[in-house]
Amino acid sequence: MMALAKTKPEEGLWKIEAPIPEIGPDDVLIRIRKTGICGTDIHIWNWDDWAAATVPIPMITGHEFAGEIVELGRDVTGLPVGQRCSGEGHLIGQDSRQSRAGKFHLDPGTRGIGVNEQGAFAQYLRLPAFNVIPLPDDIPDEIGAILDPLGNAVHTALSFDLLGEDVLITGAGPIGIMAAAVARHAGARNIVLTDINSDRLALAGHVVPSVRTVNVTEEHLSDVAHELGLREGFDIGLEMSGSQTGLDQMVEALVMGGKIALLGIPPGQSPVNWSKIVFKAITIKGVYGREMFETWYKMIAMLQNGLDVSRVITHRIEATDFHHGFAAMKSGRSGKVVLDWTRQA
Repeated sequence: MMALAKTKPEEGLWKIEAPIPEIGPDDVLIRIRKTGICGTDIHIWNWDDWAAATVPIPMITGHEFAGEIVELGRDVTGLPVGQRCSGEGHLIGQDSRQSRAGKFHLDPGTRGIGVNEQGAFAQYLRLPAFNVIPLPDDIPDEIGAILDPLGNAVHTALSFDLLGEDVLITGAGPIGIMAAAVARHAGARNIVLTDINSDRLALAGHVVPSVRTVNVTEEHLSDVAHELGLREGFDIGLEMSGSQTGLDQMVEALVMGGKIALLGIPPGQSPVNWSKIVFKAITIKGVYGREMFETWYKMIAMLQNGLDVSRVITHRIEATDFHHGFAAMKSGRSGKVVLDWTRQA
C-alpha cells in the first residue's frame, strides 16, 4: 500500500510502499478515504525537538481520518464490513485507575496513532474496534476526517456552560474557529475571537459570520468589550493559541470568577502572573484530546442538528500531492487541509 512516513530524522515526509497491516482479534482494518493534516503532523514534518524526542522512525504519520471497514478481527462484534467510520486516535490501556473508572481520555499510558503507532496517512489502517466511531450517512467523509480536531474544539468549548455567556477565544487556527462555531451553536451570547493573523481571522468571519473577530495588533480588547456592552468582562475564555500573551490578555479581560479552558500549548516554560489569577478567582481547566466517548457523541449530534464546520476546510488535495497540502498548512493562511486517498489504487 502507499503511505506517507517519516523515514529519516530530518525535515519532510516521504511516500513509501508499506505492507497492509495485519489485524489482531480485537482490531479492524480500515480502507482510508480522507485524512486531515494536523498541527502535530507539522511538528513531525519539521522534526522539531518534540518530534525527535517522541516519534520513532520509521513511522507512518497521520491520525485524522475517515474510511471504511474492510476486515474484522475474529472477536469483533457490532461492526459490519463496509461500515463508514472515523476513529479515536488515542490508544489506551485498561489497567490504570482512570481507565477502570471509565475516564479513558485520562489514561496515563495513552499512545497515539501516527505518533507512537503506525498511522492513517496510508491506504489502510489497523485500529482497535474499541476506537472505531461509525459515521452516520449524513456526515460526509471529509467531515469525518476532521472529527478529531473538531473533538478538541468541542471538548474545550463544552468544558463550561456557554448558554447566554460572553466568550473570548484566543487563537483563530482551525480549532479555534471550530470552537467559535460550537460556542454559537451552544447558545453563547457574544463570541470574540482574537489572533494576529488577518488571513485566519478572515476565514473565521467566513465560517462563523456572527463572531466578532479582533486583530489584537490593531484593536484593544477593552475597546471591543465596551463596544459589546460588557462592563465587567467576558465570562468564559477558550485559550487555543498557545501564546503567553494571549493567555495574559484573556486573564485581564475576564470577569471576577471567570473560567478558562486551556487547549493551546505554550512552547517551553512561560511566566504566569498567578497573583492576578488568584485575586480574580479564575478557574483554569487543562484540556487534552477528546472525552472518550462523550465528546464524539455530542459533536456528531451537533453536526446532525445544524452545526456547520465545512467551510473551515480550505484545501482538498490528492494524497500524492501531499507536499502542497503541507505547504498550505505551514503557510499559516489555510484552514483544514484534507488529503483524498480514494484515487490511490
